[in-house]
Amino acid sequence: MNSSRPRLAAASKALRHQRAWFADLRAGAGRGRPLALVNADAPQELFRAMDVPYVVNQWWSSIISAKRMSGRYLEALRARGLPDDVEQYSALPLAEALAPRSDDAPWGGLPLPTVVLAECTGDTMRRVFQLWESELGVPFLPLESAAAETVPANWWELMRHDWETAIGSARIDLLERELREVIPRIERLTGARFRPERLAEVMDLSNQQAEWNRRTRDLLATAERCPVPVNDIIPAVMIPQWHRGTRWATAAAESLYHEVRSLVEDGRSVVAPERRRLMWIGRGLWFDMDFYRSFESSHGAVFVWSMYLALAADAYARYGGDPLRALAARFCAFRDQMYTPPWSVEWYVKEARAHRVAGVVHLISPDSRSSWFTTHALRAAGLPVLEIRADNADGRSLDPARLHDDVGRWLDALPEGSGRLTGTAAPADRSP
Repeated sequence: MNSSRPRLAAASKALRHQRAWFADLRAGAGRGRPLALVNADAPQELFRAMDVPYVVNQWWSSIISAKRMSGRYLEALRARGLPDDVEQYSALPLAEALAPRSDDAPWGGLPLPTVVLAECTGDTMRRVFQLWESELGVPFLPLESAAAETVPANWWELMRHDWETAIGSARIDLLERELREVIPRIERLTGARFRPERLAEVMDLSNQQAEWNRRTRDLLATAERCPVPVNDIIPAVMIPQWHRGTRWATAAAESLYHEVRSLVEDGRSVVAPERRRLMWIGRGLWFDMDFYRSFESSHGAVFVWSMYLALAADAYARYGGDPLRALAARFCAFRDQMYTPPWSVEWYVKEARAHRVAGVVHLISPDSRSSWFTTHALRAAGLPVLEIRADNADGRSLDPARLHDDVGRWLDALPEGSGRLTGTAAPADRSP
């Protein structure tokens, strides 16, 4: 690992912004300002349109994990008679809230929210968020998770402008109706007011942000060599994602594109020579982000892809129609794009082809329901896949030294160079 390389400026700026923003959020909560906790796959834009500050549940889990405090808080769950080995990525903020308060809480600790909002993708997820209400008195607003009988494998070509066809009107109808019903409840709980014209502004800005992310993703895919490490790209992309619908977030996405473009034009490379291009499928390994650069010197290996930039490029933009219905369309199939075959598997193969990867490291969390299909599709396309089974936010679930050894041995057997995938090429994205 080349530790002397300066960090991507966009990543450093995003991290500084997030620290300052969170300090202001804590101060506001201390003065009685409402605060929402929202799951990553739920429509945070509702709160943005109502000017209610919110924290994304999984972002806060990543902070706890990065501070190597996940074990402490999860064990506090166990001490209360609750499981500490189920849905850890979603349960960590709850675990912190239930644990005894301490002076060394990450970033000073998360204030108790006024309301929590989540899509219930299973009985366990519903139970995790119900505990906020039953144990802490925080109202829980649940949204249902619907499925579809007809699935478009090429959803990334349709989602931006033809989302009714891609998702199906019945699914959008359900979530739009739920959003219209939950808005008055948020208003009563927070004292805020929903303004449709404000949501239209939020959706427009977040669409602009998605376009900049598409440009950055496509630029990295076509660059001769990877110019930026993935553990810089992730915060540079995801921190602005948690601020979607703001001018700051849109400007940050634009700044990231221009910085990456400058590095590509200068011929910069994370590792020289670049001998193996890798894809990381799964959630970020928050308790060991340095892992992604562990094999540069020893194997000339660089991770060129993670789902964070790719989803920011393909999964969020929705144009046309009523803003609230477009927001429903943004989220009612969100998990499908990552986890439901053939939505997910066709997308992963498409992205692997575009980024010319030679192999895939696939992190499989205990709650995964479709990992077999992902690995099978990639191997059928001619890609070597190494499966790792662990919870990404629970530092107890993985031995970093063993992980390093396992990946190193796998890389030793991996051919050098870019991927040469078999099968029919993925359809080109023809949308403007």
